[in-house]
Amino acid sequence: MTTETAPRADDPTRLRRAITGPLLFAFILGDVLGAGIYALMGVLSAKVGGMLWAPLLLALLLALLTAGSYAELVTKYPRAGGAAVFAERAFHSPLVSFLVGFSMLAAGVTSAAGLAIAFAGDYLGTFFDLPTIPVAIVFLAVVGLLNARGIRESMGANLVMTAIELSGLVIVVVVVALFVGGGGGDVSRVVEAPEEANVAVAVLSGAVIAYYSFVGFETSANMIEEVKDPRRTYPRALFAALFTAGAVYVLVGLASSIALPASELQDSSGPLLAVVEATGVSIPSWLFSLIALVAVANGALLTMIMVSRLTYGMAEQNLLPAVLGRVLPKRKTPWVAILVTTLVAMGLTLVGDLATLAETVVLLLLFVFLSVNVSVLVLRRDHVAHDHFRVWSFVPVLGAASCVLLLTQQRPAVWLFGAILLAVGGVLYVLARWSRKHAEKRNGHHPDGDAVDDQKETHEHA
Repeated sequence: MTTETAPRADDPTRLRRAITGPLLFAFILGDVLGAGIYALMGVLSAKVGGMLWAPLLLALLLALLTAGSYAELVTKYPRAGGAAVFAERAFHSPLVSFLVGFSMLAAGVTSAAGLAIAFAGDYLGTFFDLPTIPVAIVFLAVVGLLNARGIRESMGANLVMTAIELSGLVIVVVVVALFVGGGGGDVSRVVEAPEEANVAVAVLSGAVIAYYSFVGFETSANMIEEVKDPRRTYPRALFAALFTAGAVYVLVGLASSIALPASELQDSSGPLLAVVEATGVSIPSWLFSLIALVAVANGALLTMIMVSRLTYGMAEQNLLPAVLGRVLPKRKTPWVAILVTTLVAMGLTLVGDLATLAETVVLLLLFVFLSVNVSVLVLRRDHVAHDHFRVWSFVPVLGAASCVLLLTQQRPAVWLFGAILLAVGGVLYVLARWSRKHAEKRNGHHPDGDAVDDQKETHEHA
């Protein structure tokens, strides 16, 4: 991969460029780490035994492929909207662009609702006995207010919460290292595979699960209009965050295998807490519950930031109603997009059981990633005036192949639910276009001519 020198001047935007390199690094790292890793080791151990590090390492390599495609496209077209903008330019189809953006929106809002329910459930139950749904709704309201207050305030909160959730994982690694130094643990378990299992197949199966723990880096594409010197800052922050998360995950995987056999990890609902307890170090259970609460809250904040900026970007591209592009004059935040996406997330919390929705989130994101990898290759013929990051050509090819591979691992029920959501998106798109053309006819404009002009302006703006 190569990085070319970018011009010093930032592209014009109505949003405030307040995100520096360290803040962007913290944003991506916080979104990638999330709360999933705190329960991941038990699930992985059922697939690969003590070789927890292997699927985590493979998942990191698969995530880096798509991240390379994001780095090229984001620096080439630095506009809020992310994958939807890339799809519009690559395929010249507002419908395809809308469905890609809608997939991101559906995945993001559903994830935020699920995180809100997780925050209000067992984690908070360690401290207070409160009803889940009302607390989840109040939690999302607080997240929405922080989001609307300003991107710098949100990034500042993320910086603190990322440090806290990372500290929980560091505690695991450090206490196990001290445990091994004192003669405890069994290092040989890190190469133990399940009995009568094909190691390659087991690692691939585990990588499908581990890949979920790296999802989150794509949300940063929707923040690009608020990043200072994006063509220099974005690739560095993106790859540094993924490598950091990958290193922490691999170390946690090694520590978990050394401290406990796979059978005990599988039986634990809180595997990392079980790992710490196995070392003999006295860590109160409320501490890990608190760290998990912070991790969940951080994930919800970052997800809602992404969703609101994606909604704003799609409104700017005429893929959603223009009212969603309104910005607070002083705060420079997309307040209508924040309000609408927060209300939708609140509505989804009423569903309560989001297990199938959570799997559907991954399915939708894999479609987005596939679109991004193909878009890189298609847009190689589109030259821009400024310099940008460029990834090796084989990277998006392998990235697209990895998405197809992971898609084959999804359950039929998840495919059906994903298809229903995309069908709903398609209906919304048709209704939006019909409404717009109807309004243009009332105003005396020719709908077809305006549509052509709008599409041309969309390409130029992106």
